Order: sequence, then C-alpha cells, then structure tokens
Amino acid sequence: MIPPRLRIGTRGSRLALAQTELVRQALACAQPELAAPGVLEVMTIRTTGDLITDRPLAELGGKGLFCKEIEAALLARRIDCAVHSIKDLPTWLPGGLVVGAVLERADPRDVLIARPPATIAELPEAAVIGTSSVRRKAQLLARRADLRVVDFRGNVDTRLRKLVAGEVDATLLALAGLRRLNIEDVGMVVLTPDEMLPAVGQGAIGIECRADDAATLTLLAAIDRPASAVCVRAERALLAALDGSCHTPIAGHAEIVAGGRLHLRALVARPDGSECLRTERAGLPGDAERLGEDAGAELRARAGPAFFD
Repeated sequence: MIPPRLRIGTRGSRLALAQTELVRQALACAQPELAAPGVLEVMTIRTTGDLITDRPLAELGGKGLFCKEIEAALLARRIDCAVHSIKDLPTWLPGGLVVGAVLERADPRDVLIARPPATIAELPEAAVIGTSSVRRKAQLLARRADLRVVDFRGNVDTRLRKLVAGEVDATLLALAGLRRLNIEDVGMVVLTPDEMLPAVGQGAIGIECRADDAATLTLLAAIDRPASAVCVRAERALLAALDGSCHTPIAGHAEIVAGGRLHLRALVARPDGSECLRTERAGLPGDAERLGEDAGAELRARAGPAFFD
C-alpha cells in the first residue's frame, strides 16, 4: 500500500540535497504512484555537524554528529526515512532504526586537488594539506611525513573556495560527492586504494528508517541494490569489530570481484601515520559480516590496546 505521504529527512547541504534527489527519483521510478505531487516530501534538518564548523570533527565526537538530529526526528516519527552518506553513519545505529536500502554505489575513491595539480609524490616539500579526516591525514603522512596537515571543515564548495584562496596547497575529497555535484576540477588526481584506502561506506547512499515501519521498509526494498548493500555490511562489520574512536584512522573497502566473490581491504593507522596495519579478506557475499568481523579482529589483535588509546 502506497502511503499518502512519505517524509524524507536530510541535511540541507547541496550534496545532501543532490543525494536525496537521487533517492526521490529511485522511489518514483520503482513506484510511479510516488511521483504524484505532495507524496514525497523532503524535510531538511540542521545537524550539530552543520552548525559547528570551527572545530575538528574528532574533537566534537565524530561524523555521527551529521546524523544525530535526523535520527532523533525518525524516532520521534516526524519523518519516515532519512538519506545519509553511509560513511557519516555512526558505527551502531540507535535502537529501533535500520538501514532499509543502499543505492547503487558510486566510485568510492578519494581525489587529491592541488594548486598546481599534483600527485601525492609530486606535492612540494612541507606542502599544507587541508582535511578534517583522520583517515586521510594518517595515510598521507604515512607516505609523506614532511607534509603539514591542517584541519579543514566546510562543505565541498567551501573547501574548494579556501583552496583557490590559497589557504592550503591541496585538499582531499570523495570522488562520488564531486560527481554528484557535477564538479570536475582540473586539479583533480584520483587516488588508487593503494594510495588512499577509502572510508567505510564511502560512495554509498543509505536510507535509514524505523525497524517497525513495514510500509516504508517495503518501499525501500524496491530500490535496494544487494551488491552495494553487501559490501557496506562487510565494511561496517569491520568498523564495529575495530571499535575505534573518532580519533582512530580506519579505512575499509569491499567489492564484488570476478566469480562473484567479495573482496575486503582494511586498514587501521596511528593518527600521525607512523604505523599503518593492513589486511584483506575474500569469500562469499553471504559471509560479508563474518569477513568484516574477522578482518577487524585480526587488526585489533595486531595493534594491541595501546594503539586505540
């Protein structure tokens, strides 16, 4: 049964709204009745992460700050579902909430944008790199200890303006987000997973809803892409097994490879890049969570308790 109205919660940034439009289009395509005027209502919600932009994310409590108010609206039944970048979701969802669908995943790789254009190896000595990501910082410093990495908050447009203004020599952004905003910067250098392993869930859009909302879950099932969802499950199982704080650089990328097998790459690092531990797993997609948990357990054991202090 199609509800008379489906209220979709989202952040109000240009990227968040672009991603929500992708969800709206997918729903309307799967269920043409949803395309009728007034049925799909987009509600923008300001989050703590949007309101406080002058302090590092890790200092504030991590990326979950981009979800907290939206999840509160879901639990209070002010909205029916919420659109998130999967990489912004906290490791554990609040009780009563689930990810009801994952859209087709976009390219999860990071890009380095420099003035003038450069690879990591080509950056000038002691170049200033702007990023708020402890994952990106650690992997950069592991390759180039001479680089100076500074905190760099703001949406995509703000960070690109700061780069053009000369506040930093380079910054890193997700390729998926740039493409969703139709931004093709001449200074972009796409980084391979060997150079910069992506964040857990990077490039994936997830739709969160209440676990007891059968009607919304049915609608979301029609736009779920199982191959993308299974990769996300493996990566998030890795994250949960590592149980790192928002100060711990963690990366993970899963993909379906030849023969239909799932391949997972994982990394945990010290924030200064002085030590990076990596591992890989391969197996059947049906074992996604187990593969993620096993990879996380291995890295946690190799690192030891002090690694996560």
